Amino acid sequence: MTVTTALDPARLRRVFGAFPSGVTAIAALIGGRPVGLAASSFTSVSLDPPLVSVCVAHSSTTWPVLRPAPRVGVSVLSAGQEDACRRLSARDGDRFAALDWRSHDSGAVVLADAGAWLECSIEQQVRAGDHDIVILRVHDLDADEAISPLVFHGSQFRRLLA
Repeated sequence: MTVTTALDPARLRRVFGAFPSGVTAIAALIGGRPVGLAASSFTSVSLDPPLVSVCVAHSSTTWPVLRPAPRVGVSVLSAGQEDACRRLSARDGDRFAALDWRSHDSGAVVLADAGAWLECSIEQQVRAGDHDIVILRVHDLDADEAISPLVFHGSQFRRLLA
């Protein structure tokens, strides 16, 4: 018999936060307007086929709006895009009002000045605890290696030192 003890959510958040991660924006045109969210749980999954994943909380009110989009853009935010991340994490208001973005013909939306971008479609969605793991198939991508990434560590935005 396995006994599971509940772990304190604050302690979990603190320990999980010890692992630095990049920060991404996931966005698409919905009804002709950009809709998006910020996600720090992004990772590469496979080279063949080209797959990445992002985790989205069940409490997200934005993900159900984005999910039907044929393509979504994933922007790897740069060190200077802390404000963009905060805007995309906001519960209300026009998240894209002060952001510089562009859309692909497919409806995928990417942010200007991001260190990298990917144009993706949803391959699979797996329920996992209080989040969904969303596996995305990459259709197009590019990166500017000269742009430093925004890093989230210890519940704070940080920058890499050169």
